[in-house]
Amino acid sequence: MRDRKPLFVKLAAVAAAMACAAAQAAPAPAQIKIGTLYASSGPFAVASQSEFAGLKFWAGLVNKDGGVFVKAYGKKIPVKIVAYDDQSSTTTATTLYNQLITQDKVDLLVSDFGSVLTSVAIPLAAEHKMLLIDPTGSGANFFTSKTDYLADVSIPSSQVWPVPLANYLIQQKIKRVAIVYGANDFDASQAQTLKDVLAKAGVKPVYDHGVPTTESNYTILLHTVAASRPDAVLEFGYAPNDIAFLKALSQSGLHFNMVFSVFPGQLMNLLVKNVGTKALAYTYTYPTPPLVSYDKVDYGMNTAQFTQAFAAASKQQPNFLDCAGYNAGLIMQKMLGMAPKFAQGDFHQALLDMSGKTTTLQGPFRINANGAQLGQPFPVAQMVPQGNDLKLVIVYPQDKATGKAVYPAPKS
Repeated sequence: MRDRKPLFVKLAAVAAAMACAAAQAAPAPAQIKIGTLYASSGPFAVASQSEFAGLKFWAGLVNKDGGVFVKAYGKKIPVKIVAYDDQSSTTTATTLYNQLITQDKVDLLVSDFGSVLTSVAIPLAAEHKMLLIDPTGSGANFFTSKTDYLADVSIPSSQVWPVPLANYLIQQKIKRVAIVYGANDFDASQAQTLKDVLAKAGVKPVYDHGVPTTESNYTILLHTVAASRPDAVLEFGYAPNDIAFLKALSQSGLHFNMVFSVFPGQLMNLLVKNVGTKALAYTYTYPTPPLVSYDKVDYGMNTAQFTQAFAAASKQQPNFLDCAGYNAGLIMQKMLGMAPKFAQGDFHQALLDMSGKTTTLQGPFRINANGAQLGQPFPVAQMVPQGNDLKLVIVYPQDKATGKAVYPAPKS
């Protein structure tokens, strides 16, 4: 008797090909539904709404042009943003992410601002085998293993953020370092990376303390920090933490030779409004687009073009989170234009294929197999008084420097 196994194999292959062809022959959707969340209130509201504004700005632009080109269907299709208000609550966010996936059946899922509100989306996306487009959730523990369901697209993984900062401290021979950080994935991973890099140079912090993410009173803590006689005080927090910390420092009568804080480089106007230019003078930060400009891009508008277009449309100057939301849209747009099938696995592979070959207004796009963003590095800058304003001076690394730091910081 002839062996019929090859025939079965052939039949199975034909059936699979027919199924694939049938799936691709399905009519194109009238809209590409993009599900996301935003916070209208709570500690993440300002950053969240800015990121959401950037995403909506992108959607408006592509829809004016007929939509995004979707390779799987060979045509442009308009996008529709389906969004709900999570009010900065992880409990509410969990419910709403689930609703977007299971009830609204969105085609693409985009997380809300930051690591706290992104953290609850990651397991849901993996459970439903849906790629999570993550604009700004950068907690290091998100990226510890290979995944097909997570891509950090608009901000580096927070574990790499403080590497230039640590190297700058080492270069400047600043050894008495005090670290205050929020006890969350975003801030704790920065503190840990900083300590790891400093340790290799034989530097151990003279003060190292975590606080709740909700911390708003730093007065007693600052005096405890001062008792350790640091030459540099580094505070890793979200914007509300930074505001509370810098206000408390301004009112305390204390003075440190160097103070670093995260969010002045992302939400400069918010920090100036709440803290004041005098309290921010000589503070160091991570400068981000549009404070740092990328002129040579190969996809979308460059930083200056985006700044002009966004300001004309919204009547206000964009901040980093506006850029991040727009950039998330850009990355999805290119992804849809590359993916051969309209399927989550193909979307993820398209992102990997783009990695290392794409530069946007945020800088180089480069992700690893764990979904971590390794491009878009942040330099170190200092805010130096210039009349009644602050001038952002990049001080490290040398190839990006626009001036030298004022160290030690003058007493006011």
